[in-house]
Amino acid sequence: MTDEPDEAEEAVAEDGDVEDGEGAGKKPNKKKLILFAVIGIVVLAGAGAGVYFSGLLGGSEEAGQTAEGTEAENALPVAAHYLDMDEMVVTLGGTGRKSSFLKMRLSLELESAVDEVRIKSVMPRIVDNFQVFLRELRIEELQGSHGLYRVKEELLVRVNAAAHPAKVRDVLFREMLVQ
Repeated sequence: MTDEPDEAEEAVAEDGDVEDGEGAGKKPNKKKLILFAVIGIVVLAGAGAGVYFSGLLGGSEEAGQTAEGTEAENALPVAAHYLDMDEMVVTLGGTGRKSSFLKMRLSLELESAVDEVRIKSVMPRIVDNFQVFLRELRIEELQGSHGLYRVKEELLVRVNAAAHPAKVRDVLFREMLVQ
């Protein structure tokens, strides 16, 4: 037994750490613990702020009023006004011996009841615009939802052009038969 320190004791004295297998894993565990604690605090703070600003805890009254006001502005009026058009029967365009017919009944959704007088006064022009467009259609163009949507949009453009300054919001198909 000598008075000189072992190699293990020198390692403890120089680094201040124990280099045995037992103490080597303690510092990284502390770092992981601190990291998880910080992440947990940030997540809880974010969730708390979200709950507060959503109004679940009686947070911002102004935010609740603003959301209610926006919904009221975006909602359509309850009393929409509709004008039913007469039934239309049109011979569809196409090549071949066999004729195809389109029978349809439409409704027009108007901005207001006041516009009904203007629409009725130009109804012959509206029907003429519809007839000219529909006679050029082929059966293939009416198939599928995409085809019907295109026809609906084209009819809406034509009715608004004929009824200007009155405004028609939408053209609604009540009945449509292709034979």
